[in-house]
Amino acid sequence: MGTVNFLWNLTKNYITFGLIGLTVSDRYASIVPVGGISMSPTFNPHDDSSKRSLTRDFVVVEKLCLEKYKFSLGDVVVFSSPTNHKEKNIKRITALPGDLVSTPHYDAVVIPEGHCWVEGDNQAWSLDSRSFGPIPLGLVRGRVTHIVWPPHRVGKVERMTPKSLTHF
Repeated sequence: MGTVNFLWNLTKNYITFGLIGLTVSDRYASIVPVGGISMSPTFNPHDDSSKRSLTRDFVVVEKLCLEKYKFSLGDVVVFSSPTNHKEKNIKRITALPGDLVSTPHYDAVVIPEGHCWVEGDNQAWSLDSRSFGPIPLGLVRGRVTHIVWPPHRVGKVERMTPKSLTHF
C-alpha cells in the first residue's frame, strides 16, 4: 500500500508541475533555441556547424507583450512564418503600422494597421519582409529579451534599428 501511495503522490506532483510549466511557457515566457545565421551577430555570431549544439544561442521569449500587441522599433520577435505556419522565425522589427519602408524589391510600402516589417540583422542570409512583405502582428509569438546560453553570451538583447533601412 505504501508503494502505491508513493507512486500516486509522485504522479500527482509531476502532473501538477507539468501543467504549471506548460501554463508559464504558453502565457508568460519560454526558452527557445536560435538556429541559423540570419540574426548574426546578435545571435549565433560564431555558427560553427561542428559545434552547433553546444554554441548556438538559447533565448528567453516573453509573451506578455502579446496582450495588446505592444511592440517597438528594434524589438526582436519570434513569429510564425507567413508561408509555413509550422515554422518559427526570429527577426527584428524595423517598421510598425503607418511607417513607410523602401527596399530594392518594393518601391515604398506603407505598413498597414495590424502589421509590422521584420528583417534579420544579417541581411545577406535572411528571409524576411524584404521577401514576403509586412507580417500580421497576429503571427508574432513573443519578444526576445535575453540570451541565456551559452554562458559567455548571457545578457539582455538590445533594441536597435538597422542603419541600412530607408524610412521616409
